Amino acid sequence: MKIDYAMLTDLYQLTMAQGYWDHGVTDTEACFHMYFRDYPFKGGYAIACGTDQLAEVVDSYRFDDEALDYLSEIRSPEGNHLFGRGFLEYLSDFGLHVDIDAVLEGTVVFPNEPFVRVRGSILECQLLETALLNCINFETLIATKAARVCQAAEAPVAEFGLRRAQGAAGGVWASRAAVVGGCASTSNVLAGQMFGLPVSGTHGHSWVMSFPDELAAFRAYAASFPDNCVLLVDTYDVEQGVRNAIAVGLEMRARGQRLAGIRIDSGDLAWLAKGARRLLDEAGLSDCGIILSNDLDEYAIKSIRDEGAQVAGWGVGTKLACAYDQPTLGGVYKLGATREPEGAWKDHVKITGSAQKLTTPGVLDVRRYFYDNGLIAGDMVFDVNCGVGECETIVDPHDSLRRKKLAGMRFEPLLSPFARDGKVVLDATQRDALVARDRARAGLATLDETQKRMLNPHTYPVGLERTLFDRRQELVARLLGIE
Repeated sequence: MKIDYAMLTDLYQLTMAQGYWDHGVTDTEACFHMYFRDYPFKGGYAIACGTDQLAEVVDSYRFDDEALDYLSEIRSPEGNHLFGRGFLEYLSDFGLHVDIDAVLEGTVVFPNEPFVRVRGSILECQLLETALLNCINFETLIATKAARVCQAAEAPVAEFGLRRAQGAAGGVWASRAAVVGGCASTSNVLAGQMFGLPVSGTHGHSWVMSFPDELAAFRAYAASFPDNCVLLVDTYDVEQGVRNAIAVGLEMRARGQRLAGIRIDSGDLAWLAKGARRLLDEAGLSDCGIILSNDLDEYAIKSIRDEGAQVAGWGVGTKLACAYDQPTLGGVYKLGATREPEGAWKDHVKITGSAQKLTTPGVLDVRRYFYDNGLIAGDMVFDVNCGVGECETIVDPHDSLRRKKLAGMRFEPLLSPFARDGKVVLDATQRDALVARDRARAGLATLDETQKRMLNPHTYPVGLERTLFDRRQELVARLLGIE
C-alpha cells in the first residue's frame, strides 16, 4: 500500500522545518519522546503497536519531484509562495539520519512513559512527528482494544471490521493491530497477505437467501467446504436454522466429515446460544462449536459469558476495528532536550495551566522492575545522561507524595534500538505480528489481575526517577521565576 509518508504530515511541520533551515539551526540535535497521558478505554494498560508501519515511514522517507512541485505551489494568505526555492532544493536531497529507540510491539505500556524516542537534527525530528503519531496512536489503540476483547472472550476472537473501518489503510493496519493485541485471525485478506496473518470467515446471509431454502444453502456450503464448515443460522429463524444445521451436520458425519460450527449474528445472543447448545448436544453434535457476532465488545462478551453461554469463538468487527467507544489514544510527541554540536544537552519542558500536560526534560528511557514472582512492580522513567540514583525511587509525575522504592528488584530496559542514522536496524522477525501477539500475551500475564479489571482497574505505578523529578521541579520554578 504505497503512501508518501514525507507528505503525510501537518503543514506546520514543514513551515517549522523551513524556519529551522532559514535560521541555520539544522545542526541542533534534539530528543523527542512519544507517550500518552491517560489510559485508553478507562482500563489499566495499553499494548504498544505501530512500529512496523513506522519502519515503512523511515525506510521510504523522501521528497520526490511530485511532492516538491506541490509544495512549490502552496501560497500564503497574501498570495506569496509559502516555501522558498532554497528550502525546496534542500528537501530534494533530504534523507533521514535520526536514531530511534522504541518498545517492541506487543509490549504492555502505561501513561506518562516514553515508548518511542527520536534523536537527530531538530528539523528531522520535527518532520517525523505527524507520521509517527499517526502510526503509533491508532495501532496502539486497536491493539489495546483487541487485548481487552480477547481477555473477556477466553476463546478465539476473529477480527472482521474491514467493512466499517476508516478506509483501506485504516482497515489493513487495524487488522494487523488486532492480531498483535490477541485476535486469533482476521477476515481481511489483504492484511493476511501483507503481514502473514491467519485469515478466517464463514458465509453471509446473502448465501442463504440466494438458494431456494436454507437447508439447500447449508448443504451446498458443506459440499464446497467440508473441512471448514461453519453455518450462519439466523437468516430467517434461529431455532429452525440450528435444526437445519443439525441435519447437515449429521449428513456430514455419515460421510466421515464434521460440522465445525454454527454462527449466530443477531438477537439475544446469550439466550440463543444456550438454546442452540442444547439442540446440538441432544443431536449428538457436542463437537460443533457456537460462534457469536453482532456489534460485540468486551462488555457484551463478558455479559454473555456470565449468563452461562458456551461459546467456541467470537467475531468482533465494528467496535474493535473502529475503536468505537474511544476513537483516539491521545498520544503526544514532545521535545525533551537539545544540544549544539559538541555541546551539552539542555533540558526543555512545556508548562501549561494543566499539571497533566507538564512534560519531562532530558533524554529519557524506562526501566521495568519485577517482583520475585514475575509480576511487574513499577516503571521508572530516567535520564540516560544522568543515570539512576542509588535509592532507585520513583515519584508520580503529578503527585510528589506518591513514591515507591524499587531498589534491589530485577529490572529490564524497555526501549531498544529501532533505527540508527535513519536506517531501521530492528530485525524483521522482531516486527512480526504473531511474535508481537505472543509478546503481548506474555506481558499481560505479568500484570496483577486487579490491573486487568474492566471497571476501575488498579493503577500501575509509573514514576520519574527521584533526581529527575527534582530536576524537573527546579527547571519549572526557574522558568516561572519562582526560585
